[in-house]
Amino acid sequence: MDLNGVEIEDTYAEAFTMWCVRVLITALNEEWALNCARTFTGFAVSTIACDCEAAIDKIIPADQTPDKRPGVSCMLFAGRKQLGGALMTRTGQCVLTCPTTAMFDWLNEEASTYKDKKTGEQKPAIFPTGKNMRYFGDGWEKSGTVGDRKVWHIPVMEGIFTIEETIKAKKAVGGGNFFILGDTLENTLKAAMDAVKAINAIEGVITSFPGGVCRSGSKTGSLKYSKFMHASTNHRYCPAIKDEVEDSEIPEGVNCVLEIVLNGISLEKVKEATAAGIKAAVKVPGIKKITAGNYGGTLGKHKVVLKEVLGL
Repeated sequence: MDLNGVEIEDTYAEAFTMWCVRVLITALNEEWALNCARTFTGFAVSTIACDCEAAIDKIIPADQTPDKRPGVSCMLFAGRKQLGGALMTRTGQCVLTCPTTAMFDWLNEEASTYKDKKTGEQKPAIFPTGKNMRYFGDGWEKSGTVGDRKVWHIPVMEGIFTIEETIKAKKAVGGGNFFILGDTLENTLKAAMDAVKAINAIEGVITSFPGGVCRSGSKTGSLKYSKFMHASTNHRYCPAIKDEVEDSEIPEGVNCVLEIVLNGISLEKVKEATAAGIKAAVKVPGIKKITAGNYGGTLGKHKVVLKEVLGL
């Protein structure tokens, strides 16, 4: 199979279920909303070593936000229990501290349910982030509403920090991915950047790595350091050692491989974004092949089949 003369390998990305929250950070102006959002989503590329996977989702104009101020929506992904902690910590350290900001739930749909291990009941996944954050007010906090949203107003030295009482979470999909194989670093990096731009235009999808691009694609486990390494370099896709690797997957003429990893609010969104990213990448001269990472079903149950999402 090929697209625009670029080989598309008949394979699939192996994605997996995660939980996500989508929050809206508003501020006095877009600059401060972005300042806060960038800090809030920092050091969150992979749950291999981070508390969550996070990135900016979309800039929201003032006429669409609850408090009629410029906003930025952000998405955080992790396991359900881990996600609640990451959300609380990052809100306290990065949003509460940032001048002029407020924070609201921005999922815009009902929370997913989970089974309570003690009672066996199905309960909605709702984090009491604002309810707990109010204690920072030390007794001077006040409850209120913004539109139909229940919020807490917490006094800070600059003024008042407003935060919605609860944040809803839902089951989502992480680990969507594809590899871009190119002739030079310059061409491959341009293709990756174009792919990220196309993906970021789709609401409800994030690319959490620096600039949306990962150069250190990994495999599960390790050949030599399995006692302490749960993931290690994907040696079969490292051009610099292709002559040393018996089962190298680097074709002739390929000198650079970059990976795009994406998480989405649904499997459908991940598929849509995968197609958009690949279609953008193959337009760049020098791109030789597109493939994806999977582990034979050992990592996740969701398959994003490249030929299907591209309609080939």
